[in-house]
Amino acid sequence: MDYNKIGSIIQKKAELNSLVIENTQKAFAVFKEKAKEIAAQLSKSFPMSNCRFDNRSDLEFRLSFGTDTLVFILHTNMFEFPRMHEVMKLPYIKEDNKRSYCGMIAIYNFLTDSFDYNRDFDMGYMIGRIFINKEDHYFIEGKREIGLLYTSFHSAIINEESIVNIIISSMEYTNNFDLLTPPFDEVKIATVGEIQSKSSTKKQITGKRLGFEFKQDKE
Repeated sequence: MDYNKIGSIIQKKAELNSLVIENTQKAFAVFKEKAKEIAAQLSKSFPMSNCRFDNRSDLEFRLSFGTDTLVFILHTNMFEFPRMHEVMKLPYIKEDNKRSYCGMIAIYNFLTDSFDYNRDFDMGYMIGRIFINKEDHYFIEGKREIGLLYTSFHSAIINEESIVNIIISSMEYTNNFDLLTPPFDEVKIATVGEIQSKSSTKKQITGKRLGFEFKQDKE
């Protein structure tokens, strides 16, 4: 049996995977560095901003400010887009389909109190995910305030400047997205046990969008 063909196919895919993941890991390291710098500068210049950086692991860090926390998570796998995805129709991808293989960094927004008070049932929301390919080109799927249209995929390069812009835009979007009270009917009943329990705060589910649907979430 000739193993050369399958061996060559596997090796080429492995080489592509290694390059894409390496690029994404390098970008994530810069995200960490810049987030730490931003936190230090804001904390020094604006003490009431409550800005702090928390490096959780090689795959996660948190940037807290005001009442919010952004959680940045590096995925360890390479992704391909579905055939019907708009990005697959770009001339940039049609010229070389391997450009569509990307690593991913996800950005979630949580309330800082959710972590500080161990409220395990509180909800966080993904506000964006960054895709980076073998050529260090990137685009962002997410809210319009932080998203970069996929049509710029052919020209957008992930670097220190773009990373700082992504972090700042994410902070601005999050800061402008206020916590609203949940509908009264959803919280009007409580049991004696919930009130008496020392851990009752952990059972009160809190999230910025809880019980509401916003026009921007349909866009």
